[in-house]
Amino acid sequence: MEETIRPSADLRNHYSEISKQCRESKNAVIITVNGRGDTAVLGLQHYYQMKSELELLRTLAEAENDVKNGRVAPMQDSFDDLRIEKRKAPW
Repeated sequence: MEETIRPSADLRNHYSEISKQCRESKNAVIITVNGRGDTAVLGLQHYYQMKSELELLRTLAEAENDVKNGRVAPMQDSFDDLRIEKRKAPW
């Protein structure tokens, strides 16, 4: 991901330009305060995509950890357990 670095004053003075750049390029704009990185600005769609990808990676890491620690069962057993739980449900 390529980044653009802009001073915080640009948020006030050039917001629409920064917003358009984030939406169209899918790149972050790093906002600086006193010459140091402070905030990252992303287009909303890119933010949602990154958030979804991170959640998927966390789920995969959990699954990998389960396999490493022997917390696995045959798929048919899992489906059978779900069916039993469904029958027990009060609704």
